[in-house]
Amino acid sequence: MRIAVAGGTGTVGRHVVRAASEAGHEPAVLARSLGINVVTGQGIGGALAGADVVVDATNLFTLSGTKARRFFLSGTRTLMDAGARVGVQHYVALSIVGIDAINTSYYGAKLGQERSVAAGSIPHTIARAAQFHEFSAQLLGLQRGPIAAIPKVLMRPVSAREIGDRLVRLAEQGPAGRVQDLVGPHDETAADLARRQLKFDGSRRKVIEVRLPGVYGKGLASGLLRGTPDALQGTITFDEWLASEDHLPR
Repeated sequence: MRIAVAGGTGTVGRHVVRAASEAGHEPAVLARSLGINVVTGQGIGGALAGADVVVDATNLFTLSGTKARRFFLSGTRTLMDAGARVGVQHYVALSIVGIDAINTSYYGAKLGQERSVAAGSIPHTIARAAQFHEFSAQLLGLQRGPIAAIPKVLMRPVSAREIGDRLVRLAEQGPAGRVQDLVGPHDETAADLARRQLKFDGSRRKVIEVRLPGVYGKGLASGLLRGTPDALQGTITFDEWLASEDHLPR
């Protein structure tokens, strides 16, 4: 099976490509670094030619709702339209657990993407997952200096490797609509993860936890992003991830 992986060089996408290859499939990588842009449509038609499935693992790390909506809605529309023209039979979209009550900013954009996928002409699967173990590194990377202000986020982080494996299994199984969520093995806070990562990496930076204002900040601190008790549970802990080849020290 030919699986086109949008965002195929990203945090989760590279694991989708790996898992697809290990399962005997033919992955096609869609990434801006390869001249393929899901927002503008550059190179999309040729990249999707012959694909049976599209796995959409694209991401834009931003707190701007406007930028996030433009990226996710434009990208989904471009992939859906181009996929329909070349006969793609299944669209698998990665989303985020617990965002229904946080319909604002980045999470509002992801909800909009889910609705766009569900309304599209290609049979679909929507797979929600918790924040990745890499999330703390992304937050730390937004700042410079000896002190990092990390928002209060209650979550159950999961390995991007396990998400990639699951997305390939879902691609193999065929369209299923909204499927069971995937979360990590332990409740964590973003600030504590950042502290543990800095210690592991030998950094002297200090972390302070801050609560962001408004609906978005309330949602991050609410525990909704930990998912529900009936979610599938990954097995790779944050500390195991830190010591693995998947963690690239900053």
